[in-house]
Amino acid sequence: MFPDSLNLSIRGPVNDFIQALVSGYGWVFKAISAVILKAVLFIEWILRGLPWWVVILIFMALAWQSSKRWTLTVAVGILLFFVGVLGLWDLTMQTLALMLMATIVSVVIGVPMGILVAKSRVMRNITLPVLDVMQTMPSFVYLIPALMLFGLGKVPAILATIIYAVPPLIRLTDLGIRQVDHEVVEAATAFGGSPNQILFGVELPLATPTIMAGLNQTIMMALSMVVVASMIGARGLGEQVLNGIQTLDVGKGLEAGIGIVILAIVLDRITQGFGKSQTEDPRNG
Repeated sequence: MFPDSLNLSIRGPVNDFIQALVSGYGWVFKAISAVILKAVLFIEWILRGLPWWVVILIFMALAWQSSKRWTLTVAVGILLFFVGVLGLWDLTMQTLALMLMATIVSVVIGVPMGILVAKSRVMRNITLPVLDVMQTMPSFVYLIPALMLFGLGKVPAILATIIYAVPPLIRLTDLGIRQVDHEVVEAATAFGGSPNQILFGVELPLATPTIMAGLNQTIMMALSMVVVASMIGARGLGEQVLNGIQTLDVGKGLEAGIGIVILAIVLDRITQGFGKSQTEDPRNG
């Protein structure tokens, strides 16, 4: 047995720090919570307000635009129609709103952060270990501080999802920019391109396929947090799964699980299609 005299607990200092944040900066967290809540409710209002067939047509249009394949386009329409047949349409739209909000914030944070990491070796040496911790930490751990700082509801669920889902986007943005051919960058510099012109005109366009792969991974990880986030008040398909677990209703949980899988397949194929199209365009000149 390890001697008790050598035990060192970080529980007390961490709890004191969180409590100091809540008591000293509670108004900041309330303001952040209000902004995020209004944004996600607006997205949810749009998705739930649109007729179901309009939403299906929008997703089919995105599938066609990303792949130019009728098989995928029709499959997307059939899968989303099946979600409605299962009686999960409204819950799916709630889940989609949460996931879209988390993805938007992840992109706003992840892409600039990835650019900064790619441009600064010092920043990269600091950031990569932090990302390692974020990706290996159990997802349940993120719910505790989010719950303490923002209370129950959609906001802590979104923030916990962002923390869990943003590392792949940062990593692959960094990787994509660093993989840009140095000769291309040197040629742009020789023609008098400024750093900003090279970044937005050369590096980011060439890194777009890799960044899209990071976005795909972020979306998939955000969806994987749906059930976990339901434990702190997030509505949607995750709540349905949780209710199925609590009541031992296998059918109810299976229906919601199928809805989550269908949503994951649809979003995965669409984002993969956009990534492939970005890869093929430069090759086609």
